[in-house]
Amino acid sequence: MSRNIIITGASRGIGRAIALKVPEKGDKVIINYLRNEEAAQDVVEELQKKGVIATAMQANVRSEKDLKRLAAFFDSVDLLVHNAAIGALKPMEKLRTNHWDLTLESSLRPFWLLTKLCSFREGAQIIGLSSLGSRLFTPGYAAMGAAKAGVEALTRQLAVELSPQKIRVNTVCGGLIDTDALNYFPKGTFKIGDLELENSKELLIERTKMATPLGRIGVPEDLANAVWLLTQPEASWITGQVLVVDGGFSLL
Repeated sequence: MSRNIIITGASRGIGRAIALKVPEKGDKVIINYLRNEEAAQDVVEELQKKGVIATAMQANVRSEKDLKRLAAFFDSVDLLVHNAAIGALKPMEKLRTNHWDLTLESSLRPFWLLTKLCSFREGAQIIGLSSLGSRLFTPGYAAMGAAKAGVEALTRQLAVELSPQKIRVNTVCGGLIDTDALNYFPKGTFKIGDLELENSKELLIERTKMATPLGRIGVPEDLANAVWLLTQPEASWITGQVLVVDGGFSLL
């Protein structure tokens, strides 16, 4: 049976990798994007070559009106992937109220609101995306870390509340992933008491590689593969869980 699928933030990076991995021939997929229509159309064309019925849809996940439009596209949804995330990567003392609101309204609120707005078929699945910044210190990650921790908490709550409809809710929590987002991590020296920590994209990658048992940072396909695993029939007894995909980084 073909599925109706919505993937937010699906034009680039992790969302694009998920969009190219998860849908199968005959599925109908919404490729949500915010600004880059050309990138979204590229994903649509790749999916169409695989026999997937794909549509690019511009929508700002901060807008309730836009989310209602996304949710109304299908009469019923079989898979909803909450990938879109926008936020300020700044130390706590440099965060302004609008930075905080932008981050939580883009990266946490849609996990609740779009889920609420969609009509799901019995047995549907909802999958969120989180990161280790939800539980481990990461320079400049105060607002985003709070948003991702909220996603993980909501995963457990929604899994129970939606269980009467046999809807499963899970989240994939990634380690450091090689995407354009790394370019926005703050550079400079962070002081924590007497400790000074020099930070840059290059240092962040190198430190992570050294601390990761499998010896590398992640790529978008690593998280896409985890999302795909959760959508398989063999995962039908898994709900309310946060699957960590980090090459073993969080074990040390």
